[in-house]
Amino acid sequence: MTAVELRNARLLGGGEPVDVRIDDGRIVGISPVGAQPRTGAETVDLDGRILAPGLWDEHVHFTQWTIRRSRFDLGGTTSVEDVLDRVRAVLGRGGHPADAIVTGYGFRDGTWPAPPTLEALDEVTGPTPVVLIAADLHCAWLNSAAAARLDAKPDESGMLREWDWFAVGPKLAAVSPPTVDAFREAAEAAARRGVVGIVEFENTDNLLQWPERVAAGVDSLRVEASVWPQRLDDAIGRGLRTGAGLEPRGLVSMGRLKVVVDGSLNTRTAFCWDPYPGLDRHALHPCGVSSVSPDELRELLVRADAHGIGGAIHAIGDRANTEVIDTFEQLGIPGVIEHAQLVRAEDFARFASLGLVASVQPEHAMDDRDVADHHWSGRTDRAFAYASLHGAGATLRFGSDAPVAVLDPWFAIAAATSRSRDDRAAWHPEQRVPLDVALASSMRGRTRVEVGDVADLAILDADPYTASPERLRELPVAGTLLGGRWTWRGL
Repeated sequence: MTAVELRNARLLGGGEPVDVRIDDGRIVGISPVGAQPRTGAETVDLDGRILAPGLWDEHVHFTQWTIRRSRFDLGGTTSVEDVLDRVRAVLGRGGHPADAIVTGYGFRDGTWPAPPTLEALDEVTGPTPVVLIAADLHCAWLNSAAAARLDAKPDESGMLREWDWFAVGPKLAAVSPPTVDAFREAAEAAARRGVVGIVEFENTDNLLQWPERVAAGVDSLRVEASVWPQRLDDAIGRGLRTGAGLEPRGLVSMGRLKVVVDGSLNTRTAFCWDPYPGLDRHALHPCGVSSVSPDELRELLVRADAHGIGGAIHAIGDRANTEVIDTFEQLGIPGVIEHAQLVRAEDFARFASLGLVASVQPEHAMDDRDVADHHWSGRTDRAFAYASLHGAGATLRFGSDAPVAVLDPWFAIAAATSRSRDDRAAWHPEQRVPLDVALASSMRGRTRVEVGDVADLAILDADPYTASPERLRELPVAGTLLGGRWTWRGL
C-alpha cells in the first residue's frame, strides 16, 4: 500500500499545524510541520485544512438509499390530495418501462387531515402498478394493480403496515434491483461527505451481497453487515461472530442481530405507555404495536449471544424502550438500542449502567417534530432526548436511517447541536448536545487523529467549531481516505 504524507494539516480540535505520515494503512507519525525529512512517499499539502477521523453512519438501509434515487419524491406532501397530485404528474410524464412498478417515496401521513383510500389511488393510477412508500419505511400505499403484481394483501385503504410491508418490500426491490454502478455511485457520494463506514440494516442477505459488491468495485466504505432474525441461523451455522471479517480486503465485517420490536411514530405503531391521541383505549392497538414480545426477544438475544453475535434492537416508543432495556438487564449483556425516540425519564440512566449504546438519528427530530407534538403531546420533553441520554452517561452513536434521512453525518451533527432547521425556532433546545459530543457520536467516539490509528480520515475545508448550523449541514469535504487509500480527492 502506498505511503502518504499529509503536510501542513490542522488536527480537528485545534493546535499547531502538523505533518501526518501514513504507511500500510495506518498513521505512523504526527510531527511539527517540516520536522521530518521527506521520505519519497506521496506528499499532499493540506494548506492548513482540518484533518479529522472519518465519519460513520451508524444506521443505513443502503439498498433502499440507492434505489431512492430512481423513485419520485413525495417529501413535503401534507395530504392525500398532495400525494395524488404528485402521482398524476409523474404518470402524465410517461416514459416508464412496460413492466415497471412506478414507485414514490417520502410521504409522512401522521398529520394528514384525512386518511388515504384505495379508491382514490386507483382512480388516479388505473392499471399502472404504483407503490408509494412512507418516509419511515414502515408502511406503503399500493394501488390494486401493484397489490396483484406483488401478491400483497393491503388493508381496505391500500395500506401495508409494519411486517406486512417488510415482507413485500424485498419483492418490490427485486423488480428493478440497483446495478453495481448504482451502488458504487451511492458509496462514492457518501465518501465525498467524509464517510468511511456504515452500519447496514437492510432486510436482505447482507452477508452475501456486500462481499460481492466489494469484489465488484463498491469499495469506498467499510460496512458492518447486520442479520435479521430469519437469517440468524445461517450466520450461526457459518460460525460468524460480530466483528468477523467477511471478505479478504477487510472492508466488510459481521455486524449485529437486528430485531424490530415496535413500529414508528408517523404510523402510530411505536409502542408507548400511553394511548395515542384520537385512538380509543379499547382500540386494537391504542398504544402502538409490540411486534416482538419480551420473551421472543430474550430467546433471540440468548441464541445470538451464545454464538458471539451482539444485538441491535429497534425501539421507538417509551414502552418498547423500557422492555428492551429490561431484557438486556435480565440477560446481563450489552447491546445497542436503535432510535430510542421516546424514553421514560427513569430509563435514561439505565443505558449507561447497563452498557447500552443509544444509536440515534438526530435529523429525525427535525423531520418529526410536528408529528411528535401531535402524537406525543405532553411528552416531547423526553422525545429525541439526546442531551438527557448524554447527561445520564449513555454512549451516543449517530446515523441517518437512510433513506429516511440523507446519508450525510453533517446533517445529524447540525440537528443534534441546534435542534433547528429551515429557520424555525429550536425544538426543545434543552436537548441540544455540545459539538464535541456530536462529532464523537459520528466518529466512533473520538475526534482526534492519533498515531497508530487506521488511516480512515476526512479532510475538511472548514472548521466545524466555527461553523454555523447551516454551514455544518453543507460542510465542505476536500478529501477522504480509507485505510490510507483515497476514496474522494477534491484537493
